[in-house]
Amino acid sequence: MIVKDGLYYTKTHEWIRLEGDVASVGITDFAQNQLTDIVYVDLPKVGAMIKAGEIAGTVESVKSAEDFYSPITGKVLEVNKDLEKSPELINKDAYQAWMYKMKISNPSEVSSLMKKDDYEKLIKK
Repeated sequence: MIVKDGLYYTKTHEWIRLEGDVASVGITDFAQNQLTDIVYVDLPKVGAMIKAGEIAGTVESVKSAEDFYSPITGKVLEVNKDLEKSPELINKDAYQAWMYKMKISNPSEVSSLMKKDDYEKLIKK
């Protein structure tokens, strides 16, 4: 499983990459590996306000359908349209295949997320 430095992680296997007050959000390599072949992604609507911990969308694979959650609170600015046509991009590189970008409402929420070392410990259990 690949876990990248410079990202923040959740216990529910989402990651965020911060660029100022904008966060790119996706699911981790561990999550895509557990799901296996991803066939559909239901992304949030642009303009939606999503609170930390709320369901942001669904990922469907040949094995199951799983909700994914927003790591932090914010407004959806953009969704990755490439995933609508090619959801399997998540299987190829979970960290390149971001799902949506959001403007962060409460930057202090980032401190509750895990960094690489803590997330690696979580997935080794």
